[in-house]
Amino acid sequence: MDELGFGITGENKHYGTPTNPEVPTRIPGGSSSGSAVAVAAQLVDFALGIDTTGCVRTPASFCGILGFRLSHGAVSTVGALPNSQSLDTVVCHLLMESPFIPFSNLSGWFARDPSVLHRVGHVLLQASPVERRRTRQFIVADDCFQFSKVPKQKSIYVVSKATENLSGYKPLKHVSIGQYIASNVPSLKEFEETSTNLQYGTSTLKALSNVMILLQRYEFKTNHEEWVRTAKPKLGPDISARVLAAINTTHDNIKTFYKVRTETRAALNSLLKDVGILVIPTIPDIPLKLNSNKNHSTEFHDRTFALLSIAGMSGCCQVTVPLGKHEGCPISVSFIAAHGADKFLLDTVLDMYSSLQEQVSIASNSSALPDINGGMDTSELLKEKGNAAFKGRQWNKAVNLYSEAIKLNSENATYYCNRAAAYLELGCFQQAETDCSEAILLDKKNVKAYLRRGTAREMLFCYKEAAQDFNHALILEPQNKAANIAEKRARKKAS
Repeated sequence: MDELGFGITGENKHYGTPTNPEVPTRIPGGSSSGSAVAVAAQLVDFALGIDTTGCVRTPASFCGILGFRLSHGAVSTVGALPNSQSLDTVVCHLLMESPFIPFSNLSGWFARDPSVLHRVGHVLLQASPVERRRTRQFIVADDCFQFSKVPKQKSIYVVSKATENLSGYKPLKHVSIGQYIASNVPSLKEFEETSTNLQYGTSTLKALSNVMILLQRYEFKTNHEEWVRTAKPKLGPDISARVLAAINTTHDNIKTFYKVRTETRAALNSLLKDVGILVIPTIPDIPLKLNSNKNHSTEFHDRTFALLSIAGMSGCCQVTVPLGKHEGCPISVSFIAAHGADKFLLDTVLDMYSSLQEQVSIASNSSALPDINGGMDTSELLKEKGNAAFKGRQWNKAVNLYSEAIKLNSENATYYCNRAAAYLELGCFQQAETDCSEAILLDKKNVKAYLRRGTAREMLFCYKEAAQDFNHALILEPQNKAANIAEKRARKKAS
């Protein structure tokens, strides 16, 4: 393992790097590299691992096996010597006076077989074997897949197809998790970069990962500074740099770290509730080659921690699920459920795993993969074709194209709003009203939706409601002349 559990590559200066049985020329991931390699090499049925900032999820992805990170606090850490108690999902006993670091832990575990993963989880969680079956709603974090170098046909598309024919699964929803966190974790704003070319949501995830690293450093320093300064351990260069950065860093805004953590957990629990499962890439890249250059490694760490910080800072449970290979290397996707929903997540993996692997096999062996870059890109293409048909006064064609876009992504307010515009041109005022109402549910600041619903209602002789819609559009855009004229007209008709 990485020394002190302080890395995610799995490399160790003193004892070497466990050989990744799937791709021996590349890193196995860490810090729990030995456990992951033992499972991937079929030496054992399962193995335990530690996960503070991604040390189970990363090696599971790189070694092509299942890996489960528990909800923070799901298993007691009484008697533990912590790395970072706010992030650890671990019971880890470190014998500091020894040249070794023996450990036993209950933070996460690896398996090749979903039934083994499930059984181990039930033992660790002391869970009841019987639970009512719940509806499941997968929510794809589209912005996270922008980090990934793996084609979406091998990730989002596979998950979508796997759930299509399973009972109890709702159609996929889509979200920008970075923007969602930015809107619901206000204390994170002071950590966001003020001058950056990054998109809003991307900047937020980078800020979240920075807070995670700062929090880990602060708590590691609190727990182990005295030992580090006294024992002066001989550590590998990368680990030594991280340990010294932790020991020498001063922190002025410690309370804010914990506030970010609390708000992030509340935000994720609110999004996921009892049935939601967030879908993200586990790791944005295929495993690095052994002994990669430092600059490449820095970029790898930054991109990786942006994804790992979502569960790390929220304390939610996360499972890494293999999705075959890309460019000869294992790839995976991760499912995140609300804090405390560990059994629900384990049951989900057991329920859908065979269907998921069937779709992985189809995607790997078929030359007839859809010529798309994920459902979101296709829906955008359909929308643009709809817009072209609208401009060409082909209203029915536009309606059909927007409808196809909605089938792929039913959470985009613009698609409903654009279809409403085509319905207005066709004189289908009730359909236009319904579409605008749906758009407003998805985006309460959609001015065009209020204007178009107001127009539809005016044509349906609902003048009072039309006036209210035009007024709402004016509140959002006080200088909107069209809304001002329409509002006066509708009020006059209503009186």
